[in-house]
Order: sequence, then structure tokens, then C-alpha cells
Amino acid sequence: MISEKRKGLYLGTEINEQWWKRYTKDKLFMRGNGTYWYDRTGFYFRRYLTKNPIFIPFNAITIIKLGTWHSGRWAFGNLVIKLVWKKDKLTLSSGFIVSSNREETIDLKQLLEDMIKTY
Repeated sequence: MISEKRKGLYLGTEINEQWWKRYTKDKLFMRGNGTYWYDRTGFYFRRYLTKNPIFIPFNAITIIKLGTWHSGRWAFGNLVIKLVWKKDKLTLSSGFIVSSNREETIDLKQLLEDMIKTY
């Protein structure tokens, strides 16, 4: 099962949920617009003008949060989905604006939480 690809905005990835500590490896430093989707294994986000998507496996996600800013960026009044996950020995938090509609964002958060429960 692969979801439909939808437009979104990647706000960056923080280390230990501290906005001033940005994770810069694995091409996670660049913010930008793009498309997101998910399948049984994880969440994907491909920024425009890049070849390979960001991939966050569901078995690495520890919690999903909502907020109005991320990585030092305000979300223009939109909700931000924050995927908190483990990579190597780090706790990372990647932020995405997935919709200007609050209900759609909340619904996606619930759907992703249901999917990570299977891991």
C-alpha cells in the first residue's frame, strides 16, 4: 500500500528537539517544498529538484507531535507534524507542513500513529 503523493513543506530536522541543533547529515539539512507519501515501511518526503526522498522508517519513530513551529521556523499558522525518531544514537525530530487544513493534518497524524503501532 502506497499513499497518494501530496504537496508539503519540509522544515528541517532537529537533534534532541532543540531548534538550534540542526541535523545536517544524510541531506536532511536543506528545507524546502516537495511531495510526501507513506507506505507500510515509513514516511517519505522528496524536495523539489532533488532525486532521492527523505525516508523515516516507522520502526524508528517513537512519537508524533503537532506544533506551530519547527527548527526555528514558524509555520505561518499551520500545524506542523513532528516525527520524533531514532537514528544511530541520536533522537531526531523532523518537521513537515502537510496541509493548510488543520483537520487533514490531525487525521494524518492519527493515521501515522496507527501505522507505527504495528512495529
